[in-house]
Amino acid sequence: MKVCKSALAFLICVLVIIQFCPAKLLASGGEQNITSVTSESSIQSQLSQLSSMLDVQKYNRSIHIMAMLLVGFGFLMVFVKKYGRSAVTATYLLVSVAIPVYFMLSSLGIFGAAKTVDIEKLILAEFAAASLLICAGAVLGRLKMGQYIVLGVFFTLCYMLNEWIVLGGGFGLLAGGFVDTGGSIVIHAFGAIFGLGIIIAMTTKKELDEPIESDAVSDRFSMIGSMVLWLFWPSFCAALVEPAQIPHTAVNVVLALCGATIATYFASIIFRGGKISIADMANATLAGGVAIGSTCDHAGHPTAFVIGILSGVLSVFGFAVIQGRLQKKLKCVDTCGVLNLHGWPGLMGGIAAIFVVDGINKFSQLKGIGISMLIAIVTGYITGKILSSFGRRTRCYIDSEEFADAEA
Repeated sequence: MKVCKSALAFLICVLVIIQFCPAKLLASGGEQNITSVTSESSIQSQLSQLSSMLDVQKYNRSIHIMAMLLVGFGFLMVFVKKYGRSAVTATYLLVSVAIPVYFMLSSLGIFGAAKTVDIEKLILAEFAAASLLICAGAVLGRLKMGQYIVLGVFFTLCYMLNEWIVLGGGFGLLAGGFVDTGGSIVIHAFGAIFGLGIIIAMTTKKELDEPIESDAVSDRFSMIGSMVLWLFWPSFCAALVEPAQIPHTAVNVVLALCGATIATYFASIIFRGGKISIADMANATLAGGVAIGSTCDHAGHPTAFVIGILSGVLSVFGFAVIQGRLQKKLKCVDTCGVLNLHGWPGLMGGIAAIFVVDGINKFSQLKGIGISMLIAIVTGYITGKILSSFGRRTRCYIDSEEFADAEA
């Protein structure tokens, strides 16, 4: 009897414990597993949130780049006083062609594996658009508006080919080791040399004799474009660098731009006979951003400042001394002087990487530069011949040929 009562009492205790304390009972055996599952879920959630935050930051930088493309480049090119409407319209069209063409070719995987992260693809497409606008600056004012669209399609195709070969290892021509974070070579120098190929193929004797006129108003608008480019250039170079490197990269770009601006002032006075050229101030001040591109995340701050100074002097020397002699020798006209702002400083930046980046493969760097320049000049020349088949403008550098109510 006592045994039954004891057994009954034990059973009641067990039932009470199960009924009122299930969590405590389970905790002893299952707490670790539940905590583990909860922890893994929390980590996945945090990683997803972090990825989303990084994409938002990339989106912000992509909008900065878009401001550079439309406002910066657009207004920089309105220095030709009777071609302002055409310059900003051409800018709109070129950007609007380059981005969807890049997206389409990238999605098809024509040049390597298809890129899947939309915001990164947008930034890469904006880089292509920037290089296209650089190229268009060489022939600005001498194309019909529809020809800019044709140029946009052919250039983007050639740009992506070069990008795939030099940065993506296409055809196995360059097995890694090429450093060009901010695009001194792949974006700036490529666009400038491509433009050189076009003007060599297209420039006529009549265009050689046609003056490129500017005035106080067009120069002021051009300076606005220059300042917008200067302001957002750190976002351009830092667009796709590792998050931890963004602050260092941004400071380097600002220091390089400051160095180029100071150097431009003094170099302009020296090379222009004691007075400042507004064309130098609108263009050569940006050379620091061009030249620091290749090493923007590698260089130390003093090195970035020195690169900026050297590029500013080189750019002014290009505008004041090299441009006139080169155009006479090659019998071509570089409307915006893109060789002086993007070509020579871009090449300088790519070569500077050999001395700045630790452990760099010097041969691969020089080979990448050579491949880019060869593709640019050859495809640029072919594109120039194709554009010529679409006819010629009656007069260069005026809006009135294609815009209603424009000054003749």
